[in-house]
Amino acid sequence: MQKLNELESLYEKGRISRREFMRRAVTLGVALTVAPSLFPLGASAAEGPKRGGRLRVGMAGASTTDTLSPEVLTDMMTQTLVYGQLGNSLMEIDSEGRAVPELAESYESSADAGTWVFRLRKGVTFHNGKTMTADDVIHSINLHRGEKSKSAAKAIVKSIKSIVKEDAYTLRIDLMSPNADFPYILTDYHLVIVPEGHDGTDGIFTGVYSLKQFEPGVRSITVRNPNYFRDDRGWFDEVETLAINDINARTNALKTGQVDVINRCELKTLRFLERMPGIQLVKQNGYRHYTFAMHTDKAPYSDNNVRMALKHAVDREQLVKAVFQGYAVVGNDHPISTGNRYHAGDLPQRAYDPDKAKHYLKKAGMDHLKVDFHTADAAFLGAVDAGVLFRESAAKAGIDVNVVREPNDGYWSNVWLKKPFCAVFWGGRVTEDMMFSTAYADDAAWNDTHWKHKRFNELLVAARGELDETKRKSQYGEMQRLVRDEGGVIIPAFGLDIAGASKKIGLHKPAVNWELDGFRAAQRWWFKA
Repeated sequence: MQKLNELESLYEKGRISRREFMRRAVTLGVALTVAPSLFPLGASAAEGPKRGGRLRVGMAGASTTDTLSPEVLTDMMTQTLVYGQLGNSLMEIDSEGRAVPELAESYESSADAGTWVFRLRKGVTFHNGKTMTADDVIHSINLHRGEKSKSAAKAIVKSIKSIVKEDAYTLRIDLMSPNADFPYILTDYHLVIVPEGHDGTDGIFTGVYSLKQFEPGVRSITVRNPNYFRDDRGWFDEVETLAINDINARTNALKTGQVDVINRCELKTLRFLERMPGIQLVKQNGYRHYTFAMHTDKAPYSDNNVRMALKHAVDREQLVKAVFQGYAVVGNDHPISTGNRYHAGDLPQRAYDPDKAKHYLKKAGMDHLKVDFHTADAAFLGAVDAGVLFRESAAKAGIDVNVVREPNDGYWSNVWLKKPFCAVFWGGRVTEDMMFSTAYADDAAWNDTHWKHKRFNELLVAARGELDETKRKSQYGEMQRLVRDEGGVIIPAFGLDIAGASKKIGLHKPAVNWELDGFRAAQRWWFKA
């Protein structure tokens, strides 16, 4: 029984996958029915979806500066609203992590993965009644490609050479260079389809819900779209999304039944929540990671010796234990998780080492360093505490970390990408190319470290089109090493996405590409009878 309890603890904290849990349980001669509480999703799914009701979601990740524009979605509330309720992309990620057709009906590629042809679903209409055609899809993708575009997706669609309409429901995309993972790019939440001539700010999309009300940083209300092209989504009559950035208020709203779902549960209260009648936890072990981002074009972070000193001054194990309550694993200063296909597991794990930090400071010509570290719990739950622990561990290396606590509201518009050293949360990406192209390519809009590395960018293009698996693995491995040893990012931990929900909610196995079932809880979940 003790071994089973240890096994359950490993699974709950995301240290092992469900598959690995099953394998080890079998070797122990234990029937999985011994631990049914670990797998609540299967029971929910067996009951089958039911239609009706208003879903109320309490959401962390909202700001009064939020907008519905797909080009600049940065906060969780608008990401789940635009991508999870109002809109659709050509492709989506399923519960197995695969890119599958959504507004596309089918697709095929040339032998070298340099040309892709997508055939669109017929009969799809926008919320304003317009029928979707290839013209709308081309227009929507081009919103992110123009020279003046401020889109965060600009870097990942940069490889598109041309988009040609072959007929009203077929389009051909020719790439600058081959990309074996191109369908995954089209799952990006920025690439939702809008009518030709529109930019998304009016809330007109093709999604399962249409917009009734939107108050940035406050609330939104959507209603089921009676003309939606699928009958296996959109089980609720209405969805009300409430901005509740304060974790205590959000937790109390779930406990008292004011909301049905909350995201980003406080890790300290997980055991308590799990024991409460009527509440279930939805745990997703995906690509989420936490970073401390430095602008590498500004002193003192322009010196890689300084960056390396700071990387060795972080006590990752202590952060995982104290801030993330064990519901995380230590990071290795690159953004590719163990769930990614080409994770470089052979790279030595970076550890807390004040002496090495002092060594790198000395190489930079310093015996002491003082830096400002900007943080707020809007960056991620526990980010302020993480800053305090960082200050304590760095002090032993002669580094004075001044923790600057920023306001939660407006953090993503006023601090991230603007302050030279700050805390950041990343949901990660399902492919290495998407992650690197979004945040590490030299011209990426979300290159929050301002890092430019010639060899890295050469590898980024080469690996994208490499069809030989061995070579591709080697290329992505080298890229992870370059970010780890020369990049401007500290990645202390990868964590679980943990949401809290009423047990009245039914759901299938969630997709793990983003929080709340790939941002799509509102369209995939339902109320049980």
